[in-house]
Amino acid sequence: MKTIDFSKYSSIKIGPITQIKIINKIEKENESYTIIGGANNLLVSNNPPKLAKLSKDFDYIKEEGDFLYVGGATPSGKVVSYCKKYDIKGFELLQKLPGLIGGIIKMNAGLKEYEIFNNLIAIKTVNGYVKKEDIDFGYRYTNIKNIIYEGVFEKKDGFDEKLFEYFELLRKNQPNLPSAGSCFKNPPNSYAGKLLEECGLKGYRVGDVGFSNKHANFLVNYGEGTFKDAISLINLAKKSIFEKFGVKLELEIVVL
Repeated sequence: MKTIDFSKYSSIKIGPITQIKIINKIEKENESYTIIGGANNLLVSNNPPKLAKLSKDFDYIKEEGDFLYVGGATPSGKVVSYCKKYDIKGFELLQKLPGLIGGIIKMNAGLKEYEIFNNLIAIKTVNGYVKKEDIDFGYRYTNIKNIIYEGVFEKKDGFDEKLFEYFELLRKNQPNLPSAGSCFKNPPNSYAGKLLEECGLKGYRVGDVGFSNKHANFLVNYGEGTFKDAISLINLAKKSIFEKFGVKLELEIVVL
């Protein structure tokens, strides 16, 4: 077990000090835990479920034939640096996208039409390898319930420097304050940030948590933000957007 202070560990710097399990091997009993990964898109309450984190044993990148095997605890930055060095395409979208591969697969992270599932072949869980075609997935969504210990990807030559620079440019409008990333998924044919801005919520604060002045869909912590502040602001946004546009916003961040 390990003690984690989520007010320091999580990207939004909100949450309690609590004990988490460190997972060193694949076993059935791990499935009763919620994996926190790098806590880059988590909002953790003072009463979270049982939490765990994969150990460094699951931080690796291996090449075998036409496949790339990436451990679930491997940081996105390590993967994109490796692929750039060895001229492997398909991972340019990880530029400036924080997180560990397990969590990135779980939420099918990406930007615009570029998603991690685009060149995913399979995942490794407690039940062995599960093929991509046996997983229900979509925009920022998968139905994966088990812990992801490894991702298996198609390995193709040709790292795209222009695409890499494109993702870097797109992410320059993201705030530098502590944040859990995009708060809401983009609804069909629209953008969550645009709707929030049109409701006057860009820069709006509850306590020390607000929607960024730089990008309205980023929930940011101005210093002493609390879970209660964040949930109050999220609920206000959902209510305002529905009343004005009839749109039900879905969370992209994960609330525990």
